[in-house]
Amino acid sequence: MGICPGMEMLQKLLEAFFSRCLMKFGYGDGGGGSGNGRRIRGTVVLMKKSVLDFKDVKASVVDRIHEFLGKGVSIQLISSDLPASEDRLGVEMVGKAAMLEQWISTVKPSLTADEIEFTVFFEWEERMGVPGAFIIRNHHSSQFYLKTVTLHDVPGYGSVHFVCNSWVYPAHRYTYDRVFFSNKSYLPSKTPEPLRKYRENELINLRGNGVGELKEWDRVYDYACYNDLGMPDMSKRFVRTVLGGSKEFPYPRRGRTGRKQAKSDPSCESRLQLLSLDIYVPRDERFCHLKLSDFLAYAVKSIVQTLLPEIRSLCDKTINEFDCFQDVLDLYEGGMRLPNEILGNLRDLVPWQLFRELMRSDGHQFLKFPVPDVIKESKTAWRTDEEFGREMLAGVNPVIIRRLQEFPPTSKLDPKLYGKQNSSITEEHIAKHLNGLTVDQALEMNKLFILDHHDSLMPYISRINSTSTKTYATRTLLVLQDNGILKPIAIELSLPHPQGDHHGAVSKVFTPAENGIEGSVWQLAKAYVAVNDSGYHQLISHWLNTHAVIEPFIIATNRHLSVMHPIYKLLHPHFRDTMNINAMARQVLINAGGILEITVFPGKYALEMSAVLYKNWVFTDQALPADLINRGVAVPDPSSSHGLKLLIEDYPYAVDGLEIWSAIETWVREYSCFYYKSDEMVQQDTEIQSWWTELRNVGHGDLKDEPWWPKMNTREDLIQSCATIIWIASALHAAVNFGQYPYAGYLPNRPTVSRRFMPEPGTPEFRELETDPDLAYLKTITAQLQTILGVSLIESLSRHSVDEIYLGQRDTADWTTDEEPMAAFERFGDRLREIEEKIMSMNNDERWRNRVGPVKMPYTLLFPNTSNFYEEEGLNARGIPNSISI
Repeated sequence: MGICPGMEMLQKLLEAFFSRCLMKFGYGDGGGGSGNGRRIRGTVVLMKKSVLDFKDVKASVVDRIHEFLGKGVSIQLISSDLPASEDRLGVEMVGKAAMLEQWISTVKPSLTADEIEFTVFFEWEERMGVPGAFIIRNHHSSQFYLKTVTLHDVPGYGSVHFVCNSWVYPAHRYTYDRVFFSNKSYLPSKTPEPLRKYRENELINLRGNGVGELKEWDRVYDYACYNDLGMPDMSKRFVRTVLGGSKEFPYPRRGRTGRKQAKSDPSCESRLQLLSLDIYVPRDERFCHLKLSDFLAYAVKSIVQTLLPEIRSLCDKTINEFDCFQDVLDLYEGGMRLPNEILGNLRDLVPWQLFRELMRSDGHQFLKFPVPDVIKESKTAWRTDEEFGREMLAGVNPVIIRRLQEFPPTSKLDPKLYGKQNSSITEEHIAKHLNGLTVDQALEMNKLFILDHHDSLMPYISRINSTSTKTYATRTLLVLQDNGILKPIAIELSLPHPQGDHHGAVSKVFTPAENGIEGSVWQLAKAYVAVNDSGYHQLISHWLNTHAVIEPFIIATNRHLSVMHPIYKLLHPHFRDTMNINAMARQVLINAGGILEITVFPGKYALEMSAVLYKNWVFTDQALPADLINRGVAVPDPSSSHGLKLLIEDYPYAVDGLEIWSAIETWVREYSCFYYKSDEMVQQDTEIQSWWTELRNVGHGDLKDEPWWPKMNTREDLIQSCATIIWIASALHAAVNFGQYPYAGYLPNRPTVSRRFMPEPGTPEFRELETDPDLAYLKTITAQLQTILGVSLIESLSRHSVDEIYLGQRDTADWTTDEEPMAAFERFGDRLREIEEKIMSMNNDERWRNRVGPVKMPYTLLFPNTSNFYEEEGLNARGIPNSISI
């Protein structure tokens, strides 16, 4: 977009006129008069707002007038030093305001977000000491993104860096001054006196007053329950339970938006329009423009959910079914070809940009997807028992498998409510698969393992199956072979008793077979297990145990830990973009009628079920060593490098994860011990104590009385808590997120829905299973349109963004002035590079069969960085981002 000649001439004349005026009034050199003190040169790096959320010409003229009238952008330095002698008594601790000059003429108008560098001069008396903060006031008509401010040659000190990374709105939007602090870290008790009130006031501003609807320029971090998922004003069909604030449905808190109540249900918050993503989060928590455009480009296919009824009306019944596995493969090899009449209607139905993204290539190939890794080398290896077991150790949900310690498996469900729920698997079912061992011997030798989705799902199975879904609660037994692989030996499919849940479970047990109808039945039994595991993975392992549980930590950290606090500096990189992606999820993914309800088997009960399972969440058990021990797949071993011994030696997630955990823990320990020399220093840190108290009592308030919460009385409490937070936000999320498309992009491998029960002998469905087992399999699992929508979603979620910052990296080199923490961070990065080399070496070692498996897909989900790899599609299943940013 160009500037019209008349406007361009007017702007030049105004610039020339104002330039002369500024020189006359002493502003031409970028500062005020020279005064009696020394001038400090500063460099300010920022990004302006334009018409695409960045600059417009009209504002240029207005801003130039503001600049002439002294209403541009001013910066005042604040000293961090107290007067130390009589000659400094009475010295003002806040310097004279300096203006950012030539705001409009600095760069030419552009439609892109460009960093702009300004030079500014500050009058500063040497006896005022070292600046430790500054006040900035924006009197222009629009906001800008302030990236950094650097002061050069501060008398007696050198350079002072301010890492800002914040949107600064016009001053009238705030009831307080915007203050930024230097990159020097201070514990609360060590804060220089001149900065103390600014530190305290900034936290008060970030906490807000708890009332009113929050606007984009508000910087308030506050809590709310999940009362914004339903749409009661639209229809009773879209009423959903409020999650959080009750014993029945406890939940982590999410960020408050303050939107008005729903008209038909005051306990619920009203929702934005269906496709709006303008949901409130503090402005600095929003995606940057580059990431937002990238996210929207790849997520555009997910908008198909809004077109689902229209597409369905255009298609006959057969188009919603895959007739053979080649039909599924065509999604990746040729797309789903549409008849000309449907193609024409679709072109009229959707916007051109969306139509182009959906069609992808020749205008007839509807939704052609990248080939998932799980079928790149072989189209059938996913069906093997070895791969089925391997994915419990190296797949997208490797955090559920546990050692079987009693046989038959027992249930923890209340027998008064659910009757007998213990397993019906007997020794006779599995004896021939135990390699000559008895069950007792196999248990004693730690050879038996279980993937148990029985207790978590059984309370909801009746309600789930009252919909179009038809599924089971499952238990899968596996035996550890001498070659390290897990071999499935029995699958139990359970339903509630037809006379009521309290009568117990009705179960059937299936055992391995390769050929004939028995082999087809076994493949279907594995599909029902995969459906359970897919739903549990998406709802619990992924959404609840990473996205949802971390949000209260983000809110509490911003409300109670100053940006000057060393623990804030430690944790902040691991919170980037999380509130934004969670807000988007509440708007279009996990909401009533959202993509998750459409594509995952619990449907409208999905989030409610996750609230029930949140009751079992234990913060301290999220640390990887504790998790492995609790699941019985590891035992304490002081002689080992990680303090424990894995009972499945070839367990890629655990092997790589322990290396990453150890690196994180060491980094956190070295960093924290630099600032805290004793346990008493932790106890006396007022910000840490208020942070932890609110996190427990409010952020995770529904679990506040649980005895497992750390007391935060010792350095070890702090170290282990921070290491666990970083582990959840980085490595754990990477392990359960970025493998989604590589493994589940091919839906037959990880179906998300089952639509009919196991066929009974003598029925038409059973005869179909005998004569055409592939068709029977496809009719049982996720339907065609659900598959397209589900694959579209996980393709978007599995991509690393273009601006990703990975574990061991920072967005700026000047994040702290303290040399020892900087050195520890360098060691952390070196250790991660060593881990990368070790992972690559193990993946190339044929002894470790579970690292590659029959599908020939190396395990790289916990490979720390992607710098050694390049893949055009960005679906590279490797790299640990610092934060839950997608």
